[in-house]
Amino acid sequence: MINQQTLTGQWNEVKGKLKEKWGKLTDDDIKHFNGNVEQLVGRIQQKTGESREVIEHFLDQFAEETSGMAAKVGERVQLHAAQVADTARQGYDAVREGYSGAERVIRTRPGQSLAVAFGLGVLTGLGVAVILRETSRPQHSSMARNSRATAEQFGRHLMDAMSKYMPSR
Repeated sequence: MINQQTLTGQWNEVKGKLKEKWGKLTDDDIKHFNGNVEQLVGRIQQKTGESREVIEHFLDQFAEETSGMAAKVGERVQLHAAQVADTARQGYDAVREGYSGAERVIRTRPGQSLAVAFGLGVLTGLGVAVILRETSRPQHSSMARNSRATAEQFGRHLMDAMSKYMPSR
């Protein structure tokens, strides 16, 4: 027979199913069961004249349907969790592969790697300087436009130089 926990946890749905099955039941008839299944069955039996076995069978079927739905939901959650874990694993593997590739380049070409790192640092510094300079001066300043264009040109040259020395994937 259905237990109190299932009945209480699904009460709104149970209430709707009871009123659908036995149209004579009102909200007042079933609202004061206080979690006591025996009291609810007795109240339904008294109001509808239905046998205790039929009422208990109906409640048991409801409990089985609910547990079946919960099992399906649990399966879907497990499936999605496995997909998320697989995606995370793939991301981790890609990062690890990238790190290993960078490590190989540094070991095989330490001087060039140092030059590239230095160039990136300079480029980053220039970019920050241009941004700071532009925020402190009016936008129409030709000097701000020129320094930005110079920084962009320097960045392009640096990227071209890096592409010559760094192996592509």
